[in-house]
Parts: sequence; structure tokens; C-alpha cells
Amino acid sequence: MDLVVAFGTRIAQAILLGLLNPFYWLAIVFIAIQYRRQMLLERRLYAVKMRSWLEQTWRAWLGGLVAGIIVSIAAVGLGAVIPSSVMILLWMITFVLVLFRVRWICLAYAGGALVLLQLILRLMPDWQPAGWIASWVTDLRDMNAAGLLVIIALVHGAEAWLVRKQAARFASPFYMDSKRGRIVGGYQMNMFWPMPLLLLVPADDGLTLPWIPLFTEGLGTSGWAFAALPIVIGFSDMTYTYLPQDKAKVTASRLYMYAAALLAAALLSNWWYPLAPIGALVAIAMHEWLVYQSRSEELGRSPIYTHDKRGLLIQAVLPGSPAEELKLQPGEIISKVNGIPVHTKEALHQALRANAAFCKLEVLNGNGDVKFVQRAMYADEHHQLGVLLAPDDNVSYVAAMKPLSVRQLFLSPWRKSNKRLEQASEEQMLS
Repeated sequence: MDLVVAFGTRIAQAILLGLLNPFYWLAIVFIAIQYRRQMLLERRLYAVKMRSWLEQTWRAWLGGLVAGIIVSIAAVGLGAVIPSSVMILLWMITFVLVLFRVRWICLAYAGGALVLLQLILRLMPDWQPAGWIASWVTDLRDMNAAGLLVIIALVHGAEAWLVRKQAARFASPFYMDSKRGRIVGGYQMNMFWPMPLLLLVPADDGLTLPWIPLFTEGLGTSGWAFAALPIVIGFSDMTYTYLPQDKAKVTASRLYMYAAALLAAALLSNWWYPLAPIGALVAIAMHEWLVYQSRSEELGRSPIYTHDKRGLLIQAVLPGSPAEELKLQPGEIISKVNGIPVHTKEALHQALRANAAFCKLEVLNGNGDVKFVQRAMYADEHHQLGVLLAPDDNVSYVAAMKPLSVRQLFLSPWRKSNKRLEQASEEQMLS
């Protein structure tokens, strides 16, 4: 019983200090700004609000909290240890990296850089700096690199789960130029999660663990305490060749693969240290490969959000609209309305006006099968049933994707130029 009370007290203290950490709250503010910018962009493009940015921020916070609890239990059980000074170094390196590219906020980059820095310090054993830096250098030299790599692997496993569960729900439609000069539809999928981690730290006056951790051998400590490490994980990608749920499934599978490969490298490096720097390179290089693979795959496939001779393709459905009530889905094609074939937005409007009190639609689903849906129409409802159609050549704005900088987070998310809407967003990135 005393052991339970002691552990509960230490964990409660660590959680309280974590909640007081400004990094955690800055991360939530960063996420809220991202979602508000997305909402403003949707209003500019489509004159509608697809969803509430407050709801998105809430869901991101809740998802990150659940994932953080799961990862913390696994990390503490394995004995993945990060000294407090190394945690501060992680935050500092992350802050510097995010100034250059927002997607580098990912723990893989800062953690991989720390493991490589540890290798450099171990190759210079005679270098002993003076002052307060000396303790940081000592802690970094003694850090268990395998434990840090395991934490990175667990975090990306949790990220894969969150992508699979939430990314498609918050996908945002946009219009863009294709490589052939046509205007096509697509989806930008931006998700960021603040993840509070609870990790073991060495403490000479700390607790004795009732189990034998895997990654604490040789650290020379008589006890352990808990410390909170708030981090931000994120997924941002764009697709014009997949439905959002299919893109999320593909990306989640690759992230699971990445997490498994990194976990294997971490376990091997715990057995033989020279494999740790290789694991750090795997963490960084394979992460970049995921970005390159997604980009190459999109370029090699044909856009799907375009109209064809069968009718008008549905790119998105507004929440709470008649289209949602009719169970219309993105990727389906409206072939006929009230018995009238439709191939343009003007034809759709005319067909809907042919019977102002009722509409009957002939729709082709993703498999090409025909389904019929119908309902009564009311005067105050969306003039287009609440569907956002794939673009034609007469759209007013086109999103031009470009890398996102920290400065652009606080600027307007668009700039009108030759009917272009240049969205400050990271093209096809994973973090």
C-alpha cells in the first residue's frame, strides 16, 4: 500500500508540473491557430464553415491526451529514461528546428539529432566544459540512446493510430492546379496533437521500481522519479488521388511500419551502442522518405476529384445539410436530378428548380453502382443540397501549396493574385 501511495504522489507531482509547463499550452495555442486558419480558408473558398475550429482543437487535445497516457505506460514499463536536462535540450532543439520548417516539430528530428550529438561527445571524452554546461554534457553522454529511440517509436505508433482514427474526419477540401494545367479538387489533412508524456528520470532519493526495466542498466542510480515531457505530434498531408479515409489508411500503415523499424533499431542498439547512431539516422531519413513517398505517389496517380461524362462528382458534403441526410458521400457522382441529366453546376440548379418541393437523385457510388435517393425540399436549405462539387474551370480561387513557416501562422492564410489563393501550408508532409 505504501508503494502505491508513493508512486501516486510522485506521478501527481509530475502531472502538476507538466500542466504548469508553458510548452504544453503554447502547443495548444499553436494547434488552435492552425485550425482557425483552416476554417477561414474554407469560408473564403466556399462561403461556408465546414466545422468548428474549437471542436477540432478539443478533439486534438483529447486524442493527444489518450495517446500520451498509452505511450507513457509503455515507456515507463520498459524503463525508457530521459534525464531532465536532456528534456530541456529536446525542447530547445525542437524550437530551433520549427523556425525553419513547421513539420520538423516532430520528435524524430530533435531526438535523432540528440543521439548523433551524443555520439560526437563520446568521441571527444577529454572535452569537459566548465560551468552549468558541464552537467548537461555529462547527462547527454550518459543518456540511454536506446530508450530515447524507443520513445520516438512509441510516439509514432500512437500517431499512426490517431491518423487512422481522426485524420479523415478533419480533411479540408481545396482546389488546385494539376500537373497538366487542369484545375482539380483535393483534400488537405492537417492534424496536430499535444501529447503529454510521463517518463522515468534518475533520482538518487527516488523510488525503487518493483520491476526490472529494460533500458536502465548501467545508469548508476539508486532511485527513480517521474517527469512530464509535453510534445507535439502531427500529420499533414494532401491528396487529390485518394479519398480522405483511404489516404489516412495508407499513411497510418506506413507510420506503423516506421514505428516498427525504429523500435527494432532501438532494441538492437540497447544491446550494442554503435547501432544507436544508425537508429537515429533511421529516425530522420526514413521520416523524410515517408514525405517523399507520399509526394511521389500523388504525382504518379490520376486526380479523382474531377467531373466526367457521367455527371458531377461530389468532393465534400457539408455537415447538417440535405446531402448528409441523403447519405451522399465524397467521390460519388450525381448523374440525374429529377430525371434530368446534369453535367454542369448550372444544369444542377435548373434541375433542382424543376421541382421546388421535392428532389430525386440518381447517384453513382464509388463502385459505379446506381443508387436512388430522394427527399422533400425546403425554402431555407442550401441551394446545392449542401454538396461541394469538384471544380470546373470557372472557380474563383485556387490554392497554391507552399511550405509553412512560423511567421505565416500569424498571417492571413491567403493572398489573392490572378485568382490564386496561396495557402501557407506544408505540401505533402508527415511529422
